[in-house]
This record gives sequence, C-alpha cells and structure tokens, in this order.
Amino acid sequence: MKLSCIPVSLYEDIFSGQRSVSDWIHFAAALGLEGVDFSVKFFPTRDESTLSAIVAEGEKIGIEFCALACYPDFTHPDAEQRAQEIEQMKADVQLTAALGAKYARVTAGQNHPGTDREAGIRWAVEGLRQAVDEADRLGVTLVYENHTKGAPWQYWDFSQPSEIFLEILNSLVDTSLKVCFDTANSLVLEEDPIALLEAVIDRIAVVHVFDIRTPGEFETVLVGTGASPIKQVLSILKRNGYDGWLSIEEASRTGEEGFEKAVPFVRRTWEEA
Repeated sequence: MKLSCIPVSLYEDIFSGQRSVSDWIHFAAALGLEGVDFSVKFFPTRDESTLSAIVAEGEKIGIEFCALACYPDFTHPDAEQRAQEIEQMKADVQLTAALGAKYARVTAGQNHPGTDREAGIRWAVEGLRQAVDEADRLGVTLVYENHTKGAPWQYWDFSQPSEIFLEILNSLVDTSLKVCFDTANSLVLEEDPIALLEAVIDRIAVVHVFDIRTPGEFETVLVGTGASPIKQVLSILKRNGYDGWLSIEEASRTGEEGFEKAVPFVRRTWEEA
C-alpha cells in the first residue's frame, strides 16, 4: 500500500494562486506521503515547460504523482456539450500522461434536471468508453467514482446512487475501466458503503479515504472522526490483498493540522487492519 492525498481543503488556495502546485508537493513530502493527487483545476495552463518543471520537482524530492481528479460531465443534456466533454476528458488524459501520473479519476456527469435515467446511463457509457480508449492509448488507467458534487459542478453526480453507478460500471466490463472507491460517498445517500465495496472490490485501483459527520448529509469532517467505516473498509481491502493507493481526501477545512492528523491516522489504521 502507498499513501497519497487529494488536498480538497487547499483547493481554493491553489485555484486562486495563493499556493502553488510546487507548494503542495513539498507539503505532501513533509507529511511523509509517498504520492500526491491533483485536480485538473490546478492547471489553468498546460504548456510543456510548466508541466516539465512540476514533473522535475516531484522527481527531485522523490514523490510520485498518483492521480489527476477530473470532472467530465458526460450526462449533459446537450449533445454538442457532451461531445466537448469527451474531447476535454481526452485532453485531461493527455495531461495525466504528461505528468507521469498513472490514474485519472473520472465521473459520469451531473444529475441535470429532467435527465432520463436510461438516456443518462447511455450517455455516460458512451463518454466513458471513448475516454477509456484514449487512456489505453497513453498508458493511463481511468478510475470511475460514484462522486457527490464535483468542484466545478452545479448539480450532484448522476451516478451517485449505487444502482446507477453499478449499471454503468457493468456496461463497461469489457474495458480497462477501474474503480475509485470512496469510503463515504455512499453515506451521503444513506446507502451502505460496505455493500458497494463488496460489489466492486475486484475492480478497485484507488481508494479515497474520506469522512462526513453523519449519514444523509454532506458535512465533511477530519478523516477518522465521522461516520465513514474507514477501519472496516481498510480491513476488508487488506484481507482481499489490496496493495494499491490509498488517497486521503482531506476536506475538513481545518488547515494544515487536518492533514497532519489524517495522515498518521490512515497509516496506523491500515497497519492495524
């Protein structure tokens, strides 16, 4: 197992330029992480010199780039916009490859008002399939998440309900698409994350260790202090021989202290599992 982190608590600082991507990489290294995750929104410009400098910085301090969090909206009701989302996701896969990251986190899209279930599933499958083709070409693995509400989104995730997520996932069983399993997302709809874990365990490539205060609400808290069954999830993963990435989704908005507490908690919980 290797430990990474997706720094949701620092998003606004990084998006606004108050912190740089380099700042994040160095902070992660100081935390003792083996890797870092990025959001596509960290890269408003994607010129070769900028990306090369970031890659060189990571290599210099000896930290891996785990995954790039992308937010494709394949379920948009407008066909032209869906086509643009596919092309954008292909560009995000290319960015993932340029950074030397192995994984790109993908979503189905937003639950736009009035979207028909059957049509939404069809659009999501079509978009994901084309994104997988590009990822395969570049040696990137797409990891699909039943997300809640992406940073740039207006609406909740179309495939947030487990049954929709599983229908889309199972429609792509013939592809290389893997799963980004989140320890708390199912709880937002008061669904059982353990039941979902057991349904997808053979396809998990990345795990987001995330926590919310109580089921049925979306109030983020320090990892290990909320309702997420993190210890149970890690025990099941370890028992099944999981040796991939654990990525802490630090979204407690408690500053650097949140990271400093979350990292040892997750490492200790894995060791004790």
